[in-house]
Amino acid sequence: MAAGNWKMNTTPSEGQALAEGIITAAGPPATKVVFGVPAIQLMQIKEITAKHEGYYVAAQNMHHEDKGAYTGELSAAMLADAGIDYVILGHSERRDYFGEDDHLINTKINKALAAGILPIYCCGEKLDIREAGSHEMIVGKQIEQALFSLAPEQMEQVVIAYEPVWAIGTGVTASPQQAQDMHQFIRTQIANQFGQSVADGTTILYGGSVKPANAEELFSMPDVDGGLVGGASLSAENFVPIIKAL
Repeated sequence: MAAGNWKMNTTPSEGQALAEGIITAAGPPATKVVFGVPAIQLMQIKEITAKHEGYYVAAQNMHHEDKGAYTGELSAAMLADAGIDYVILGHSERRDYFGEDDHLINTKINKALAAGILPIYCCGEKLDIREAGSHEMIVGKQIEQALFSLAPEQMEQVVIAYEPVWAIGTGVTASPQQAQDMHQFIRTQIANQFGQSVADGTTILYGGSVKPANAEELFSMPDVDGGLVGGASLSAENFVPIIKAL
């Protein structure tokens, strides 16, 4: 899977041109391609991807309540009714800027699954954690708190994105072996809780300064199933080679 997280970038007209340009340049993809777009563009980009097999749309967040006085928020039911395929949950920016923790994210994951939306669950460690050698402990705790309460059939619907926070938007990338080691650790955690077949079927993406220059090497690792791509997803010139590296 190649998932692009546009974050708070592109106007609706720019987003339309970007999605259409990527689809035209990439053609029918060999993997799933997901556009994680600003809320104002969700239905617009869904109309585009609905015409092209292999292309999907993700919301960048959703609220954990079904409805109510939550100005500016979107519920799982709203996203489902609009035909949105995926929702990105637990991104490090949501954790840092909005104080979201894995207990809240677990609630969101359950709401998304109940509505028929597939969660892309983000986990990862900051630089001080990595330097202290505590990265497996921290990521393991994130996985446990957010996912271990799910039933196996629910877990089969979840995509995991490992994002070393120290490599997001910094130009620094985890080495292919560092990515593989953490992805293997995550898959082992899933296997221990849900069984090997569920773990083998779980898509685990790498997110952290994925670029055309490093995509092929990263994706060649046995437990790296694709990428959650930030800045490089904002141009066809950069995102299409990443799609084709899978």
